[in-house]
Amino acid sequence: MATQLSGQRGALIVVEGLDRAGKSSQCEALRDVLHKSGHTVKYIRFPDRTTAIGKMIDSYLRAQSQLDDHSIHLLFSANRWEVAQSIERDVANGTTVIVDRYSYSGAVYSAAKGNPSLSLGWAWQPEVGLPRPDLCLFLRISPEEAAKRGGFGAERYENETMQTRVRELFKTIFDLQPSGDVTVIDAGRSFQDVSQDMRKAVEDRIACLGEIGPLRKLGPIAV
Repeated sequence: MATQLSGQRGALIVVEGLDRAGKSSQCEALRDVLHKSGHTVKYIRFPDRTTAIGKMIDSYLRAQSQLDDHSIHLLFSANRWEVAQSIERDVANGTTVIVDRYSYSGAVYSAAKGNPSLSLGWAWQPEVGLPRPDLCLFLRISPEEAAKRGGFGAERYENETMQTRVRELFKTIFDLQPSGDVTVIDAGRSFQDVSQDMRKAVEDRIACLGEIGPLRKLGPIAV
């Protein structure tokens, strides 16, 4: 089992997936198991609805307010930039940071709206320069299966048509990421099976941090 070594930086681990794929529950389980194995761990979620920007996003997601597609996209990105330096400090000080949704979600959900002036390439631009995850775990589930899970449909983007387009765009954007950055996990299985696969993927990546070097930055993509 990988353990955190004195003086070694932490890892930046991102968990992505369709709505109701089980991301939050799996993030919490991953945090707990890493903590028990000796890691210092911090878990954060995006959007962070506690900040001033996050409250505007929350109102939009609950369909309580209307915003231009470009405006809400930039608010989502700004919400990530609000904590970028905090993530970098934590990782440098040896804390492994687990993030529930990140830049990949931000880009694909905006591009999935079908606005001709909001392409995947345009949506990615504000993310360039943010901390680059050491590993992104994508919890793969079909839109049909997601729709069967409790709570589906409570927020703006939770409909099968949108989720199908989002899944297609996730594949597009992950195909453009550097080798080793993304691991796909079949989330249609039992909670325990998914957790075990996530844990192994993360521990394997943490073991490679010495080869990876300092925390990197997200770069541009060629769409």
